[in-house]
Amino acid sequence: MIETLTPAWSPVKNAVILVVDDEEDNLHAVRKVLERGGYTCVHTRSDPREALADFDATGPDLLLLDLHMPGMDGFELLGALRGRLARDGYLPVLVLTGDLDESVKLRALAAGARDFVTKPFETTEILLRIRNLLEARVLHLWLRAENETLEERVRERTADLAHAHDEILARLALAAEFRDDATGHHAQRVGELSALLARRLGCPAEQVALMRQAAPLHDIGKIGIPDAILLKSGSLTPQEQAVMRSHVDIGARILSGESFPLLALAREIAQTHHERWDGAGYCGLGGEEIPLSGRIVAVADAFDALTSVRPYKPALGAREALERIVQDRGRHFDPAVVDALTGLLEARAWPPGPARGAATPLPAPAPPPGGSGPWPSPQARLAHETPRPARLGAATEEALRTEGNRMAAMTLRTPHPSSRGPSNWHGNCIAGGSPFPPTPRP
Repeated sequence: MIETLTPAWSPVKNAVILVVDDEEDNLHAVRKVLERGGYTCVHTRSDPREALADFDATGPDLLLLDLHMPGMDGFELLGALRGRLARDGYLPVLVLTGDLDESVKLRALAAGARDFVTKPFETTEILLRIRNLLEARVLHLWLRAENETLEERVRERTADLAHAHDEILARLALAAEFRDDATGHHAQRVGELSALLARRLGCPAEQVALMRQAAPLHDIGKIGIPDAILLKSGSLTPQEQAVMRSHVDIGARILSGESFPLLALAREIAQTHHERWDGAGYCGLGGEEIPLSGRIVAVADAFDALTSVRPYKPALGAREALERIVQDRGRHFDPAVVDALTGLLEARAWPPGPARGAATPLPAPAPPPGGSGPWPSPQARLAHETPRPARLGAATEEALRTEGNRMAAMTLRTPHPSSRGPSNWHGNCIAGGSPFPPTPRP
């Protein structure tokens, strides 16, 4: 093959040329002419059927072809090579023929020929035509290499931009988490757990990947909540509850106006992850009115919050946190998502390793009391196998009571403290198609 970086104006003596003619004398004459012109990589074949295999083996830059041959003529050979010629993009064919019929020339051109030389040919003419065709071939290869280089640069630049986009979103989520999470890892854990739940619910791999990236932004609106409320260790007043609730609206506004699927999903999650299955959440959506993404993050966020230390509460173990979530199955949380979380914990797929020190390992499955059959549900087995926690200290019990009062107060339907009025607050809730399918039912 011609070196693709060879300029079109330089000699092309290293071109691979394949000559196909059924007459040995003609092959000998053409070879001598080409060698005289300085071409050293010349292959000749008198049998067109052998030329097919030779074409694949040598990868010629130019094909010199006789049209009238026994067994397989030039037209049939061009037809057999049509797919190969098309894949190459530009591989010139120079026809050597003694047939001056105009219809023959038109047929050859239609079959892929680029030029003609009439037998008996004149040496200078055939060398000039060969040089012109090979220079065009060099230019084609050079342009193709340049296009490939540019395409590779575009791919690299696109990958860099996508990486920068993801990094900015991750840093944005981290900035929000540093407001009320001393470790800054809550958002990442919610993202990982949400992705595992989405996969367990049967979501496609692409949506699972989006979930992993979008879920950490669920509380981005907390950037707009004053520290005095966000970090308060006691119960919130009704006015403070209203301000705290506004973080879903703030988050949706921060993430609005984008056409990227990732940001659209992040906005949906930010707006709906405090909805309740029974309709008693922030915006009053209930059941499958709540996008699946919001239902998933509601469970993931609650589980991680229960197993993490906060200014107003201690951390619970995985067993105790799951028990509380199971108690709210069908009220606060989507039953299918709760069952998916139960399955993850039973399969030891979450929490991730010893870093979550508060997590208590779940016991191995055991049969129901007095029988060997299966449990009627994972929740029934879990309720039986989970011992009641030992009596807590007075300070811990007080912290838990504070947290209980806080969670109960947060479910009150307090209107948004905006000058637009309560009706606009409800109007700000997500209303549009979710990128997630309906919840798969168990």
